Amino acid sequence: MFRLTEIETDFMVSQNAIPFKQHLGGSLPYVFTEHGVLHLAKVLTGERATQMSIRIIEVFAQMREALIDNLSLKLDIEEIKKKLTSHSKNIELVFNYLDELIEKKDNEKPRKQIGYKPDTE
Repeated sequence: MFRLTEIETDFMVSQNAIPFKQHLGGSLPYVFTEHGVLHLAKVLTGERATQMSIRIIEVFAQMREALIDNLSLKLDIEEIKKKLTSHSKNIELVFNYLDELIEKKDNEKPRKQIGYKPDTE
């Protein structure tokens, strides 16, 4: 069990987890970690307390899954960004080569023909 900071409490209020700061009586709230909830479940023996402890542990597990999924999505997005950047550079390089070829064609000098030349006299 530990106490939230002022910033964390403001965040809780902004997320509607706590109605407003005065609801707390002017003090910062205490919160439990997942392990703290497990210890609390061992101490409390009432049926309702046991059900709530189980539900809280399930919520912690869901939060952990969501964080892992979120992290893997962020990693996938970063990988896609890197690929897109690489593809953009490659496409830009192709267009630069095409521009060079077009410039060479525009500045082309007439070439002397080679091969068999019939007498036209």
